[in-house]
Amino acid sequence: MSLTPINGRLPDESRPKITTATLREQKLRREPITCLTAYDYAGARLVDEAGIDMVLVGDSLAQAMLGYENTLSVTMDEMLHHVKAVRRGVRNALLLADMPYGSYQVDEKDAVRNAARFVKEGGAEVVKLEGGEKRADLIRHIIDAEIPVAGHIGLTPQSVNVMGGYKVQGKNLAAVEQLMRDAVALDRAGVSCLFLEGIPREVAAMITAEVSTPTIGIGAGPECDGQVLVFHDILNLTFGPPAKFVRRYADAAALIMSAMQAFRADVKSHQYPADEESYHLPKDTRAALDTVLARKRAMRR
Repeated sequence: MSLTPINGRLPDESRPKITTATLREQKLRREPITCLTAYDYAGARLVDEAGIDMVLVGDSLAQAMLGYENTLSVTMDEMLHHVKAVRRGVRNALLLADMPYGSYQVDEKDAVRNAARFVKEGGAEVVKLEGGEKRADLIRHIIDAEIPVAGHIGLTPQSVNVMGGYKVQGKNLAAVEQLMRDAVALDRAGVSCLFLEGIPREVAAMITAEVSTPTIGIGAGPECDGQVLVFHDILNLTFGPPAKFVRRYADAAALIMSAMQAFRADVKSHQYPADEESYHLPKDTRAALDTVLARKRAMRR
């Protein structure tokens, strides 16, 4: 069987291409699903080649890549720019793209059109949007346009102004009941997976047991079907204290800073570049040039 190249790169035949169907199979097998964000070609290649199941181009790129204060400022064009770059780096993982604030909240037709742009122009395989049962009808319309959708409930960063900050959700019975209704509504709407952010472990466990779609936790405890973290968070490439649920697996910031300081020191002390790191003229050209320079020196005497 011949494989179809993805942006000129063939999938890694040693592991299967992850699809939305794969996620449900993993849930049934109780095989944990892994997900990391990526925002550029290099990061996407690293995440994909590490064997991560899903790559999410999250609107968190607003802070991680663009220096915005929150996710609300990032635009469709900015998101598409990064999705295209990530697409070129991903072969086997399932590629998800966050729909940014304002791209789906205002008009249903615009929402479907914007979702289609992520697939048609960006190469995304799933779009993700925030909100519970109030988004169920919209999700059905997007799915009717042949576009898989990932849901996102709990702490939804695009609702930061309504929530009054980044706060854990579902801390009282009424809130727990609402989260359960949200989860069931999105499951029935046909989401390919459901992101649970910033909710108590016990609530996430109840939701995971209740819905047929895979749940992906971020600050929602270990009972979820899978886990997602931000690329920059696990590598300490952020400039602030991490959230409680973040586990840092490496200190890339220290490594990068050390390399840059070493470069600066070498340049300042004339140790870089060395002769072996420099290009030289071919011997015959050098000889001819030496002859020309010798004549010019003789003429000046």
